[in-house]
Amino acid sequence: MAGIAKNHDYHMVEPSPWPFVMSVAVLIMAMGGIFWMHEWTPWVFFIGLVGVLYTMYAWWSDVIKEANQGDHTAVVQMHHRYGMMLFIASEVMVFFGFFWAYFDGFFRLDDVEQYARVAATGGVWPPTGIELFDPFHLPLFNTLLLLTSGTTVTWAHHALLENDREGLKWGLVLTVLLGAIFTCVQAIEYMEAGFSFGGNMYGATFFMATGLHGFHVLVGTIFLLVCLIRALRGDFTPERHLGFEFAAWYWHFVDVVWLFLFASIYVWGSWGVAIHH
Repeated sequence: MAGIAKNHDYHMVEPSPWPFVMSVAVLIMAMGGIFWMHEWTPWVFFIGLVGVLYTMYAWWSDVIKEANQGDHTAVVQMHHRYGMMLFIASEVMVFFGFFWAYFDGFFRLDDVEQYARVAATGGVWPPTGIELFDPFHLPLFNTLLLLTSGTTVTWAHHALLENDREGLKWGLVLTVLLGAIFTCVQAIEYMEAGFSFGGNMYGATFFMATGLHGFHVLVGTIFLLVCLIRALRGDFTPERHLGFEFAAWYWHFVDVVWLFLFASIYVWGSWGVAIHH
């Protein structure tokens, strides 16, 4: 309240319309998704999606303004870091569920209690008729892309800490470019797949796990692209760069998840079965 001295380091946010607007936009998008799945009209979904995207832009723009005004004190930054850590932990749990689904099919392929599964898969994993990818072709190339991008984003971070603006910009440019190439290569891989999402457990677990990761790569690429735009306009200092730090954390998380996907689903899961070149 005006006229009352502030005797703490916490940021008391101003009244904002964005939580309410986001709630309405998400509700419209969810209802639109239901309409679309019932073969009505997809436009309600896209109207809600536009509302969500606009609200994200406006809300985060306000947060950036608060940061540039100095409202994000050391205490506020600490709690922002806790929030990002919990968010990444929740993402780990999401991927854990999809890994669990894949390995449940892998290790219980001929379980007598899963007789319907045995009938559907032929008692083998991957199911009969599934032609897998060669893990040392496009998947390996994508692995090298992500590992390289982890190096470039770390270069950009260290350049920022040394107040090297050119190193920061070029490190982000390369990371965004590598992320975009990864997405393109994964799209090519999906188009060449010898199996589909529907009709079998393997296709469902493969496309959900790798597709969810691909979505995270796309989000992370946009996250880093926003950081690049902010860096080009002069944002971020060696002392204050929380937004970029969170983008780097998120990107390293994406890298680590891909390593687990590559090792378990592509390499380990393809031993002794037909490979699609």
